[in-house]
Amino acid sequence: MTPAVKQLERAGVAFTLAEYAHDPRTPAYGEEAARALGLSPDEVFKTLLVKLDDGRLAVAIVPVAGQLDLKALARAAGARRAAMAEPEAAQRATGYVVGGISPLGQKRRLATFLDESAAALPAIHVSGGRRGLEIRLAPADLMRLTGARLAPLARD
Repeated sequence: MTPAVKQLERAGVAFTLAEYAHDPRTPAYGEEAARALGLSPDEVFKTLLVKLDDGRLAVAIVPVAGQLDLKALARAAGARRAAMAEPEAAQRATGYVVGGISPLGQKRRLATFLDESAAALPAIHVSGGRRGLEIRLAPADLMRLTGARLAPLARD
């Protein structure tokens, strides 16, 4: 199993796994997961890595129905600016491949921010640590295990 699943098992957190056949030609991994699993794009969240203007990496978890507002993330992280991290840097920091980056079980614990829309949901889906694997869990459990803070991060 993936490091994300192992972390959940060690913590004794309630979760379920959902698998689907990933199409390597699909560029939008989160949207593919929602479509393949018959889920609302508001309850499937993508994990994005950003580089802050001071050089730190941070994790943003936003619904696939929206886009990450980089200015909002920078504010939440106490930075002036943020930009998407290079894929190689994201893979090195997390231990996961792009399209399968989970907010759980990462190699290094990074500052993590969860879009505030998650607080209104009983459960959300995040990557399980590989393309084609999703984890369903309570937002509060995700926040506790990652140290995530809620912030208004997504825009339409």
